[in-house]
Amino acid sequence: MPRVEIAVIGTGPAGVSAAITAKLRGKTLLLFGSRALSDKIGKAHRIQNYPGLPDIAGQDLRAAFARHLDVMGIAITEQRVNAVYAMGDYFAVQTAEQMYEAATVILATGVVQGKPLPGEEEYLGRGVSYCATCDAPLYRGKAVAVVGASPAAEPEAAYLAEVAARVTYLPLYAGDPALPPAVQVVRHKPLGVEGGDTVDTLRTDGGDLAVDGVFLLRDAMAPAQLVPGLAADGGHVAVDAQMRTNLPGCFACGDAAGLPYQYVKAAGQGNVAALSAVEYLAAQKRARV
Repeated sequence: MPRVEIAVIGTGPAGVSAAITAKLRGKTLLLFGSRALSDKIGKAHRIQNYPGLPDIAGQDLRAAFARHLDVMGIAITEQRVNAVYAMGDYFAVQTAEQMYEAATVILATGVVQGKPLPGEEEYLGRGVSYCATCDAPLYRGKAVAVVGASPAAEPEAAYLAEVAARVTYLPLYAGDPALPPAVQVVRHKPLGVEGGDTVDTLRTDGGDLAVDGVFLLRDAMAPAQLVPGLAADGGHVAVDAQMRTNLPGCFACGDAAGLPYQYVKAAGQGNVAALSAVEYLAAQKRARV
């Protein structure tokens, strides 16, 4: 796939706004996220501070966003982004399906509720992974645990079963997972990751599991986990007034960029982030002349 000029990650108000502005400015783009857009908006009973749309139901606002994307001809790439790597003059956007390239990236991922597991950050890359499709070959013939936040994690767990000697699946949701018989499903709550140089144990409320690797498959990741080298400000991405991060060409907006968590603020920041990305692209073009 050719390199696009702007990749937008997230389909809440910030991501939708950023994608619309990028499209209006004639940029090639990829919009990653759910076609259902934002669950947070869909569950809102009434929204009363969005200009021009007084007392609108959340579901109606979400439908309006979807119509706007359709009118603009903006498609949504419904793939979970596992990592974004700054490669110098472009960014590599990794999903379970393939690797994409973009000259700039706009993070509109929202905020991830909950804290990392104890030991998760310490052992990232040393037994902890966020992408089974990416790292499964490292665990051929070994024992792994998969923590699935939703049924979307099941295909990756099934793939691991084709490679690893033993796969234990810990679903964090109701219902019976659709997995091959080789995958052992246990209803235990993960409590932490332990080990020496690499992971050797997943602690749970049902006892310790001896493993060589732990795959934490969440529906969303904190931006600091998503983008190596990204500077954080508390639980948010550190940005300036133009939504620029510490990584040139990388921008953040909406809830990911801090309080207040308001739809109207998120949409405005998405517009600013896209305009900043456009200006960054223009500056890079001038530098090459």
